Amino acid sequence: MGDPSHVSAVAALDEPTRRRLYDFVVRSPAPVSRDEAADAVGAPRTTVAFHLDRLVGEGLLEVVHERRTGRTGPGAGRPAKLYRRSPRQIAVSLPDRRYELAGHLLADALQEAQASGEPPRAVLDRRARALGRDIGEAARTDDRDVLGALEAFGFEPRTAGGEIVMANCPFHSLAQQHTELVCGMNLCLLDGLLDGMAESGLTARLDPAPGHCCVRIAPA
Repeated sequence: MGDPSHVSAVAALDEPTRRRLYDFVVRSPAPVSRDEAADAVGAPRTTVAFHLDRLVGEGLLEVVHERRTGRTGPGAGRPAKLYRRSPRQIAVSLPDRRYELAGHLLADALQEAQASGEPPRAVLDRRARALGRDIGEAARTDDRDVLGALEAFGFEPRTAGGEIVMANCPFHSLAQQHTELVCGMNLCLLDGLLDGMAESGLTARLDPAPGHCCVRIAPA
């Protein structure tokens, strides 16, 4: 599901008053005060303050301080504590999906191919391998093994017969519709990950099977 904090943030909206407050704040054209929020949802100011600060703590809202009077300088009064939508993007997917990452890879590859004249597929594979290498190097820095790196990325790895199979494809829907393109990208991504982790004893290969990712990792 990606970042566990995203699950906590979404769960925070299960409380009805908190959800109404969140909806009110994000639909307001300007940051709102506690009093405005309390009036909007018909709840006590102390209750509203608690829920608003909980939403800030979860990363769903952020606090800004502004003077509503427009006055500045001495005598203008203290800035009001106001709330607005946080720029943070929060998403939860079951099973774990990484469509945004695939979208960035595909868009960047197309843009580079248009500028350079290189075939888009070649650019995509190169970029996917480079990204996988970065992921692998980061995992190695964090002392993760291959299974840990794959788990963190949502592949749900399992060992079977000395090989690593993956019960989840983070690009499932795209792979269903554009199998050759997306599975090839995925293979390059995982090949780069192994390279970044300096796992010369393992190799990634295409081996599609129902209910599994199209890539399997096996001893070289």
